[in-house]
Amino acid sequence: MTKTKILIADDHTIVRQGIRELLTKRHDFEVVGEAKDGTEAVKLASSLKPDVVLMDITMPNTDGLAATRHIKKVHPEIKVLILTIHDSEEYIYQILKYGADGYVVKEAAYEELVAAIEVVARGKKYLSPSISGEVITKYVQEPRSSKGPLESLTQKETEVLRLIAEGFKNKEIAAKLFVSVKTVEFHRFNVMKKLDIHNQAALIRFAIRLGMLEK
Repeated sequence: MTKTKILIADDHTIVRQGIRELLTKRHDFEVVGEAKDGTEAVKLASSLKPDVVLMDITMPNTDGLAATRHIKKVHPEIKVLILTIHDSEEYIYQILKYGADGYVVKEAAYEELVAAIEVVARGKKYLSPSISGEVITKYVQEPRSSKGPLESLTQKETEVLRLIAEGFKNKEIAAKLFVSVKTVEFHRFNVMKKLDIHNQAALIRFAIRLGMLEK
């Protein structure tokens, strides 16, 4: 019997161990590795060639969304199933835009996780039953070539967004990036314009939802 090879990526050891213990109860599943952050997940995906990666989002170094995008670009045959505590429509839509093959909330029952793994391993999309029809419709109708919000930002704009979310003032950001305060203000303006976000509180919420804050 061919087993489904699974890589678990989560920055909490106890979570990885718990998922491994649950999945090894299945004779048709094989946990081939564990990653503690997105960077390690990318490396292990390349070396271990799992069928499915169970990917947390908020992890240090490289976050789960960035890791997902890289894995799907280099190894499109590897399926990525996102495990997340988030269930907002905006967040779920971003998960799909980054190339994930499915999504399951962490509070889901063991049976749902198993079903999700089986579905994505067969090459189909799995969306938790809690996801709304509006999100599915939006995803299906969106042209695949269009860029997600973060992809529209330059590297410097992304850095400025992260530092804003971490609570740094313009002057402090300028010092960290070795640029002028006017340059920081220019980047901040462009970030808000591109993301269609018009105040700092909303910027911070957006960054937190995408796991941009460093631990």
